[in-house]
Amino acid sequence: MKVFTLVVELGRRAGDGLPKGATGAGLVCYAAGHDEPEAVRETVAILKQADMAPLDVTGYGTLEERLADGHEIDEAERALMDRALAENSVIIAQMTPWFGDAPDPESLLH
Repeated sequence: MKVFTLVVELGRRAGDGLPKGATGAGLVCYAAGHDEPEAVRETVAILKQADMAPLDVTGYGTLEERLADGHEIDEAERALMDRALAENSVIIAQMTPWFGDAPDPESLLH
């Protein structure tokens, strides 16, 4: 098992819990899986069960892949990745509501 960093773009759905006036949101998630497609499938399934409307998922790879790409990853982020692996789960690390057009997904990682 590995942990993958995913950025999920959400649309709106009744009962999604997003703030009034939001047009959607971006989520940074850490998801455990044997490979990235499995991590994406599990993340989307969990979000749909939570009455959220996932529109798109961008994968940023494993911790090692992100480090090789020059991403700086602090101890808090590493702890969440470790937790996702230990619990074989999906951890939503950050939610950013959008009011208008969605930003570039990678901007959520910085």
